[in-house]
Amino acid sequence: MSGTLPPSTSADAAGLAEFIDASPSPFHVCATVAAQLDAAGYVRLDETGDWTGDEPRAYVVRGGSIIAWNAGGASGDPRFRIIGGHTDSPNLRVKQHPDRSSAGLATVALEPYGGAWLNSWLDRDLGLSGRLAYDDGDGAVASTLVRIDDPMLRVPQLAIHLSDDRKGVTLDPQRHVDAVRGVGDAEPLLAVVADRAGVDPNAVLGWELMTHDVTPSRIIGAAGDLLSAPRLDNQGTCYAGLRALLDAEPDGAISMLALFDHEEVGSGSERGASSDLLVTVCERIVGAAGGARAEFLRAMAASVCVSGDMAHATHPNYPERHEPTHTIAVNGGPVLKVNQNLRYASDAIGEAEFALACREAGVPLQRYIHRADLPCGSTIGPLTATRTGLLTVDVGAPQLAMHSCRELMGVDDVAMYAAALTAFLRR
Repeated sequence: MSGTLPPSTSADAAGLAEFIDASPSPFHVCATVAAQLDAAGYVRLDETGDWTGDEPRAYVVRGGSIIAWNAGGASGDPRFRIIGGHTDSPNLRVKQHPDRSSAGLATVALEPYGGAWLNSWLDRDLGLSGRLAYDDGDGAVASTLVRIDDPMLRVPQLAIHLSDDRKGVTLDPQRHVDAVRGVGDAEPLLAVVADRAGVDPNAVLGWELMTHDVTPSRIIGAAGDLLSAPRLDNQGTCYAGLRALLDAEPDGAISMLALFDHEEVGSGSERGASSDLLVTVCERIVGAAGGARAEFLRAMAASVCVSGDMAHATHPNYPERHEPTHTIAVNGGPVLKVNQNLRYASDAIGEAEFALACREAGVPLQRYIHRADLPCGSTIGPLTATRTGLLTVDVGAPQLAMHSCRELMGVDDVAMYAAALTAFLRR
């Protein structure tokens, strides 16, 4: 790492870098979060088991999604203060029949996941991560995480001399993103992956495998004030939200961190933000404490959710692509996101909630509006608000190169984002 940084911001940025490097897939994000929760005394609960309410600090994992809560300071009628986010990031994922060959090279068939900025995945050393499902030998399905950080794959760019006008090529996601893995014949990819995971290749029944850039996250810049890393969208929120949950002792409300898979493809899965996961967990928490259905409904009506997702910083090379009067600065503090067509869930009351949290944390607040003549992205915010009826506000931390294989944010913003989320849980 380069540059001299204030100890607090340096530590937070280094912590985020370590978190990201440990979490190449949504399943690994959940494992990384769970390990820190375990160390802090949280207890993992099973959705199929009984919840007695005897564990005030607990969490559940459903695939690539995780929800954790601290009810230790709850009093009177229950209510929740929730930080929401997502664990997935755009990338290239392995097809069901991955092994191919072309021009004497062994290749791997890949397809884009989410809104991956395809050109950013070219000419990078790529590893593989995800999970395998397999026969445990007794006819039951077991699963295990997979992580291969060796640079085993690479998607090569076309030489400039072979392009039509030497200005670049338009990438076809079907034909142009397969990765080279070697010369000549190669062992079947799944056999290699299973062997690395310690699983009999013949026992493998299913898989969710994805590529990741194996270059470690780094603090960069002449003054060491920038963080270069993959998957800042949205592991920046996963990290800051986890820090907030662990650092903020609740006062009256139940503090919760809800991180969902599949946001980048619409959240429509059994573990996405459109599923029953959040509602079910909240209802079971109230029920385990002796509350009836009416108490659960009152709790939801009294609760609030901050939907955290990374935000667009104003790009220095493309300032015209941003709303002119809403400049978002790197290292300028957390971002409140508002969209009149409800691509973000923020309303006046939610805006005020987060503005007060920033004030109490002593950090500046920036306000983001998307250009009206460009399509606006969205978050789990509108889905959460619709699914649960929770008061929801959309926020984030500023970054550049969103959906690129490698993204960029300010070092100071990591600490300020975590501080604002911590203050929100303490309110």
